[in-house]
Amino acid sequence: MADNSKDGNQRRTLDTTSKRSSSKNPKNTAGGGLTDASKIIPSSHDGDRRRSDDVASIITSDSLAAIRKKFHVPNDVLIIAPKRTDRAHTPPQGFVAVYEMTLRAGLRFPPAPELLDIFKACGVALPQFLCRAVTIIVGLIVFFRERGATLTVEYLSKMCKFTSDSYGRISCRANKKWLDFVTRDPSKNWYNSFFFVKNEWGLPEKWDKLKELPSSLHVGEGDILRILNFSNTESLQQELRYISRCVTEECLFKAVEEFKESVTYRREIQHLIQEAYEKLFDVEVKDLERQSLEEGFTRGFLKGVRLVHRKTGVDIEGLTPSQASEDSSPDSGDEDIESELKNALFSDDDDIDIA
Repeated sequence: MADNSKDGNQRRTLDTTSKRSSSKNPKNTAGGGLTDASKIIPSSHDGDRRRSDDVASIITSDSLAAIRKKFHVPNDVLIIAPKRTDRAHTPPQGFVAVYEMTLRAGLRFPPAPELLDIFKACGVALPQFLCRAVTIIVGLIVFFRERGATLTVEYLSKMCKFTSDSYGRISCRANKKWLDFVTRDPSKNWYNSFFFVKNEWGLPEKWDKLKELPSSLHVGEGDILRILNFSNTESLQQELRYISRCVTEECLFKAVEEFKESVTYRREIQHLIQEAYEKLFDVEVKDLERQSLEEGFTRGFLKGVRLVHRKTGVDIEGLTPSQASEDSSPDSGDEDIESELKNALFSDDDDIDIA
């Protein structure tokens, strides 16, 4: 009994040692083969990237209805709940992923034109922007609008700088000369609350590398102060300390309504312009086109005759001074031109000597 127990302990010791040896040396396999370590490809979703991206969404169709109501998403904006296999960094074709925290940060639909320009200039997908970056962008858009100005990509590049971490997340590094304030990103429980929105605005859909915002040498400190009607940067900076008020529901709702009104107005103007253009085309443009076609051959033929005369330097019998001139007389009417053309056409070929 004692010997058998001793042998069993030895076998267990050998098995444990063998397992430890195999785990330390990955080249040792049960079949005696070798594993090529160079063929082991690490996952592209490790660490924070895995926690933030490689997770399913908890958003359902029921919670989408609450989101639409809470954040005033228009009924004509299509939003869908993700499937369990969907991920934020790989949305369905024609859709963009949106985190609920981005809506809390100030994003509204339809996106403001300034926001679209900035996102497109950065060349990255919407879910790559962290909460703080969205708050700053949207807050500045509203702040500029309140002062009768428009935030451009060039102005934004003077006031802050976007940076990307190793996982592609975009944060905003504010220029303290302009934006001396602090906003916070949520620390957890935000990356599993996303849904998809139909991309009607040409936004980048797939995750990509951040592009540097274009800057203009013609845009300086004085330009920003002037359009915002501030005498110095200190007073502007003091106002921007309270930029968080610009992303309150009241301010955002007002900004969205103003944008909708501007879109409606622009569509009405475009419709009126189109009607006027069509009327002008029917009444005048078609008539001009007819006259051009009728006169085009006549004038083109005379131009060819003049070209032959000028190139050869030989006088062509039957070519009138008006025909020989570079341009017809502005007083020449259709009958005069037709008469000149007939003279050129029906001249005796033997009389036209071209050297």
